[in-house]
Amino acid sequence: MPRIPLPSTRDDLDSDAQREVWDRVVSGPRGRVVGPLRAAIHAPDLARAWSALGESLRFGTSLGKRMSELAIIVTGRRWSAQVEWTVHAQAAADAGLEADIIAAIRDGAPPRFTQPDDALVYDYARLLLRDGTVPATLHAQVTGRFGVKGVVELTALVGYYSMVAMTLNAHEIPLPDNATPQLSAPQEGLFDQPPPA
Repeated sequence: MPRIPLPSTRDDLDSDAQREVWDRVVSGPRGRVVGPLRAAIHAPDLARAWSALGESLRFGTSLGKRMSELAIIVTGRRWSAQVEWTVHAQAAADAGLEADIIAAIRDGAPPRFTQPDDALVYDYARLLLRDGTVPATLHAQVTGRFGVKGVVELTALVGYYSMVAMTLNAHEIPLPDNATPQLSAPQEGLFDQPPPA
């Protein structure tokens, strides 16, 4: 049960500012107001900025869909954000990420990657989420592979989707379409093990 009112339709909104944000989101790449935006819309200025940042990170990075969705599901798993996981595990699968990799991340096990870029993004995201920073060598590897723009975008993806996860969890935003929760509570030592070489 959500802890705050969550508008489901435009008619549920209280102000012109909220309706303006709603209309902008619906006409954009998301196509609907879902997840954390249902909470953020109570603060229209925040929701406007949130939506713009989210659209840039989800739909406009130089990393591509597969790498972006991988970073997002690692983040969703770290915070055991059921809504974030449900939406983005499907998006990751649609972007070509293998089912066994998604399942390993869901279960808190080190995935076996076949593509070096996947392992690089996974390691960067897991260490950033675990430690709040990454080793200089890993930062240099990611920068060397994806460029300065890519490493900045990857860091921002992890930070943004951490904010999303916390919003979803704090306000107990329900899963879409009565979906079944897929994540267990976080385990001790989640992300301590690197992926197998």
